Amino acid sequence: MATISPAPFVRLKAHNEDDTVKTEREILGAAGKARRDPGRPLIIVVAALCVVGLVMVMSASSVDAMRNYGSSWHFFTRQAIAVILGAIALFVTARVDYHFWRKFVVPGLLGVMFLLFLVLIPGIGQTAYGARRWLGAGPLQFQPSELAKLALILFSADILARHPPSREGPTPLYVVGGATFFITILVMAQPDMGTTLVIVGSVLAVLVLGGTPWRLLFTGFMTTAVFGALVALIEPYRRERLLSFTDPFESASGSGYQVVQSLVGLGSGGIRGVGLGASRAKWGFLPNAHTDFIFAIIGEELGLFGAIGVVGLFVALAVYGIRAATRAPDAYGALVAGGITAWLVGQGALNMATVVGALPVTGVPLPFVSLGGTSTLFCMAAAGVLVNIARQRPVAESR
Repeated sequence: MATISPAPFVRLKAHNEDDTVKTEREILGAAGKARRDPGRPLIIVVAALCVVGLVMVMSASSVDAMRNYGSSWHFFTRQAIAVILGAIALFVTARVDYHFWRKFVVPGLLGVMFLLFLVLIPGIGQTAYGARRWLGAGPLQFQPSELAKLALILFSADILARHPPSREGPTPLYVVGGATFFITILVMAQPDMGTTLVIVGSVLAVLVLGGTPWRLLFTGFMTTAVFGALVALIEPYRRERLLSFTDPFESASGSGYQVVQSLVGLGSGGIRGVGLGASRAKWGFLPNAHTDFIFAIIGEELGLFGAIGVVGLFVALAVYGIRAATRAPDAYGALVAGGITAWLVGQGALNMATVVGALPVTGVPLPFVSLGGTSTLFCMAAAGVLVNIARQRPVAESR
């Protein structure tokens, strides 16, 4: 009687077991990879800031919106649309390899300069609050100066990555400095000194990370500081803001009024706050409560805990942004990540310092939080670029 050897069945069983083990390892590996996604913390931080922004814009703007537009949802709806468009922009820029944008740094910068020039032409640029900063009409308006921040960071990073100043001398600095000077002149002509400070600070961060010699950095910084001081003192309203900054209560009914009302609102909040929606400052006492001074409403309604929470989110953004810069696979990625982080965190710090009276009023929005369609859109697009850099292989692995 013929016997059947068990060897084929043993081999088949072993083969099936190997496939099962392999499949389980692939599933666990994919799950582990998803958990280790270095871009996810950045997305969570940005999403949290946007949620805080939507809630606080609704609360801070409800009175003004009802009074002027007949609906307390007017500004909230605008900001919600901006967040949705920004989320789409973040998704796209997070998916596109950041090297792709390197191909368009020069035409992009020239295009931004052209748009900034158009803003200054009467009849084309839209004027509000004595400043000409917008293009478009009706609800379809945007500020080219917000796009200029990202375009100049990408351009500066590309120049310094290709031509490190530590090896090639000051020539690349002249290129970056010339482009920055031209853009800041166009932005100051609007006028918008706050955005100018953010642009200069972002480029300065890229220069530091790019290995610029400290002697050249000090010379450039002192030149910029002197020029900025002269510009601030020439214009009467800027001079009043600068002088009232030292003691806003001395001119509480004039140039210091906004800061005084901001401090009153923050002080009224105490530790726990007066409650969400219960702000008194938003009833016409604090101008721009839902834009540049929304942090004061956060402190009033959510108290010290709420204010510290927002500060903590920006600290987290700084930590994850710096981590993305230090682990970028090349110099260009490191410079772009550093510049974007300096932009978003620096602008947030500048806004909050203004609200608490630590710096003169500059008129810059709180990124992701303040009402502002263009600011929200381009901040989220820049955050997507940062996420893409964070998702690249670390330096050691790429080498």
